[in-house]
Amino acid sequence: MRPRDCYARPAVIDDDVRATLESAARGEGTLLALTGAGISAESGIPTFRGKEGYWTVGSREYHPQQMATHAAFTRMPREVWRWYLYRRTVCNAAQPNAGHRALVEADHTFTDRFVLVTQNVDGLHLRAGSPPARTLQIHGNIDFMRCADECSITLYPVPPEIGPKTRDDDLSDDELALLRCPSCGKPTRPHVLWFDESYDEELFRAASALHAAADAELLLVVGTAGATNLPLQIAAVVARAGRPIIDVNVEDNPFAQAAREYGGHALRGSAAQLLPKLVAALAAARPAC
Repeated sequence: MRPRDCYARPAVIDDDVRATLESAARGEGTLLALTGAGISAESGIPTFRGKEGYWTVGSREYHPQQMATHAAFTRMPREVWRWYLYRRTVCNAAQPNAGHRALVEADHTFTDRFVLVTQNVDGLHLRAGSPPARTLQIHGNIDFMRCADECSITLYPVPPEIGPKTRDDDLSDDELALLRCPSCGKPTRPHVLWFDESYDEELFRAASALHAAADAELLLVVGTAGATNLPLQIAAVVARAGRPIIDVNVEDNPFAQAAREYGGHALRGSAAQLLPKLVAALAAARPAC
């Protein structure tokens, strides 16, 4: 049996990778980065699809795929908010790492040519300095809420009066009262894309992400396993256009396969290890003004 990573390059930037980066830097299309849970895991945020994301209500244990649904919120809004406020505490305790900072440098270097699409709801890219206008948070941001009754699509910060939460902390009636829409007074919900919901442009900038993919000179995929639909669509659009994909991950995934098949590269290593090197090589190849 062949090793699962037999086609992946080691965590180095060799001449072939450098040539791909140089060609992309000298082109005119978008330099597109797509990030997933792997980059945040390096900052200490667990992947909540795993055991860390399980949540107990009474005598029943719920999986993340059961909690992160509109159906669950309809049945037990207090418990779903408790879970998200605990997750928010974990996210807010983490700090951006070298991978996040490297993508900020890429944005500073290439400005309007650079677009970042992230599946992560932790806000670490924004805290590192990535500009909101070019950071497409396609699964939302856990620091924000919006009207559950959909009186508008306005996003509101989670009230600062609601402090850090542990797994065992209750959500008081006073705190629940704070989680109401400032516009209409109805309950709010976390601003995240749930498993039983669909991508859209207004809330999650899905069309903008696909437009960036259609214009991409290069797709840099970082730390995602390809478990959701829109990221796979983004990679498919780039591959069909004949543009290279560079996958940065610690293990095998569908993006690495696409990278190999369409003239790109699969690099085994962490975002904090590899992104600073990749971005430096891109920046060095940028044409002089």
